[in-house]
Amino acid sequence: MTFVLDRATARFRIAAVVATLAASVPLLSVKAQSPSPSRPPDAPDGQGQGRGTAPQPPATPQRPSPSFKAGVDLVSLNVTVTDSAARYVTDLEQENFQVFEDGVLQEVTFFNKTNLPIALGLLLDTSASMEARLPIAQEAAIGFAKKLRPQDLAEVIDFDSRVLILQAFTNKSSELEQAIRKTAAGGSTSMYNAIYIALKDLKKVVATNVDEIRRQAIVVLSDGEDTSSLLPFEEVLDLAKRSETAIYAIGLRSSEVGASSNKGFKEAEFVLRQLSQETGGRTFFPTSVSELPAIYGQISDELSSQYTVGYTSRNGKRDGAWRRVVVRVNRPNAVPRTKQGYFAPTR
Repeated sequence: MTFVLDRATARFRIAAVVATLAASVPLLSVKAQSPSPSRPPDAPDGQGQGRGTAPQPPATPQRPSPSFKAGVDLVSLNVTVTDSAARYVTDLEQENFQVFEDGVLQEVTFFNKTNLPIALGLLLDTSASMEARLPIAQEAAIGFAKKLRPQDLAEVIDFDSRVLILQAFTNKSSELEQAIRKTAAGGSTSMYNAIYIALKDLKKVVATNVDEIRRQAIVVLSDGEDTSSLLPFEEVLDLAKRSETAIYAIGLRSSEVGASSNKGFKEAEFVLRQLSQETGGRTFFPTSVSELPAIYGQISDELSSQYTVGYTSRNGKRDGAWRRVVVRVNRPNAVPRTKQGYFAPTR
């Protein structure tokens, strides 16, 4: 059945879905043993199944540790540093870093270069165009999941016309592998909805002490432009910029040829680049699915080679304005990369 919506109706339905996502995602709780996880609706008429509830990470044992206060005034940056040969630089100290906010030098008050635990959203495009390449994509994703350490957490999200949380946050690679193998191709692409849900899930992984600090990331694999999300890209980008999450995007070029296919991928490429650049992640555009294992390996290496740099802004205004952030290091040929800024707190 095909629906033709006028502009006013479409705007109303998009607003309704945004409200539904915002209200329901914080309550998500998908159990790993559930044989039939729920999906969010794939159509504005509500005929799709309801979305399940968001996963909660397993509790971390409490141990005596230095006090840590996660406040809105602490600006935290995950910084990747590479040399001229694109190798990761991992031996820098706090004094090697300078942070500028809107051109003003800030005082670094928090620094960590240890290999922190990770909270990761692994997103897989399973739209119909992925059918022939899905088995190889599954094996590459499984290889990536197996590289996660016992202290890391990851969830698996499958998206086509709808979004399905196949596996809640877990540190068991066997459960992640089982979830990835459940994926099957079919339908269109609702990537924006999937990223939105993953960002909301990761936002709930909050540190209450230094032992619970986690670097957060999303790794999303897609082979084309979004064709079925009711959430607009601008809203997802805004949420990403407000998060502490780096987005690593893999844009797998379609084997289809033609002007329409090429135009669609160019739009997808722009979207993926913007999401990654704004959040301090990276984009990859392989021409063959066989390149995926090496790409996942690069992402794994980067996540284990980052620094965490924090400061309290010298700008005391609580006006909600966007503030541009630039990080520099005082070592020749060393290039830092992090998110491009953040929104100031509000009153």
